[in-house]
Order: sequence, then structure tokens, then C-alpha cells
Amino acid sequence: MYPCSAPFDSAQGATALYCKQKRSTPERTWFILSRIERKGRVPPTYTKTMIRKFENHTPDIHPSAYIDETALVSGEVTIGEDSSVWPMTVIRGDVNHITIGKRSNIQDASVLHVTHASNEHSVKITDAQIGYPLIIGDDVTVGHKALLHACTIGNRVLVGMGSIIMDGVVVEDETIIAAGSLVPPKKALESGYLWVGSPAKKARKLTDKEKNYLKYSAEHYVRLKVRTETS
Repeated sequence: MYPCSAPFDSAQGATALYCKQKRSTPERTWFILSRIERKGRVPPTYTKTMIRKFENHTPDIHPSAYIDETALVSGEVTIGEDSSVWPMTVIRGDVNHITIGKRSNIQDASVLHVTHASNEHSVKITDAQIGYPLIIGDDVTVGHKALLHACTIGNRVLVGMGSIIMDGVVVEDETIIAAGSLVPPKKALESGYLWVGSPAKKARKLTDKEKNYLKYSAEHYVRLKVRTETS
């Protein structure tokens, strides 16, 4: 959505808003919010961060972490020191818990979710359906539009853009997963390698330069979150 500062103008039957973001035009803003008005739902603001409670669980977010105002964080979620969650990302800890360590970044439009254990109301199709949380370690970079579902990611890992990592997967420390890769359920990715493809396969050992980049990428996003917060 478009963060705006002016109030809703019900007298005119439309929405008169001044938009701070240059990419938003008054015409586009009027179109979006007038549709909301017709449905009778007019939110008080578009700048509120979407952090939601689920049942008895409220996200536990370190004060130094950055959550973009368009991201959704819900339920039993823990986000560590200096980590960052970027625009349009969804982190949903409802049927299990999600933990993100220190200095990890979850980039734009990524989706993080979990798996519940099978019960009398569900059909157990595979062994993967035993219920898994989602655990992300320290200094992890999750690229744009990645999907992480009920898996465990070690420290200093790069998950490439558009990758899909499925239930029960364990990714060891210092691993790179190439963009667009699919890691099937319960697969273990050995440390120190580049994994590529669908399904993901071990391609080669990481160079020292690539290993150093894993730490650099995390540090870069810590700096970037500070620049964003102070802009």
C-alpha cells in the first residue's frame, strides 16, 4: 500500500490524501482507497507495522531489529538482534514456532511458514507431516521471494532468490543455495557447498571468497537497515 498522511474525506465520497512516496500518484491512491470506502473498511493509517497476535502468542522482536511497515509478522515468532524483514514479506508462526537469529535478513516478498503435527483430522501423507518449526540461524541472507517452509537453516547461509525449501530440510552452516532451487522435504545440505537445481544437488565446494561473502552480506544488510531507519 501507499503510506499517506492526510485523513479520509468522507464528505466528498472519496479519499483526499497526500502521498509521501513519489511513485504514488493521487489518481492511483484515490482509486485504491475509494474501493475500500465502498466496502465500508477505511483503515486509520497505512504506516502501521503489521505485527499480529495469534491466540496466546505475540511476536518477540528485538528492539534493534527492523520490520518494514508492509511486512506481516504473526504468532509465535522470535526475531533476533540487528535482523531485518523487508517489504511484503510474510512470517506466520501459527501452527508451530519460527525463530530468526541475529543479523539475518529476510528480503522482499519472502514467505516463512511452519508445519503442524498430524492429528485425527488430518491424513498423514509422508513422514514430513510430523510437524516442524522454522529455525533460521545467525548471519543468514534470504533472497527476494524465497519460500522457507518448516525447515532449519544454519549460520552464514545464503538462500538464493526464488528458492523453495521444504519441510524438515536441514541446511548446515556456510552453505549457498542457488537462485530458483527447490530443496525437497527432509533433505540435508552439507556445509561448505553450493547447491543448485530442482531438486537441489551439490554442485561444488565454496571458495574462500564466497564464504567471506556470507558474512559480508549479513553485515551489509545490518548497515542497510540503519540507513533505512534514518532516512
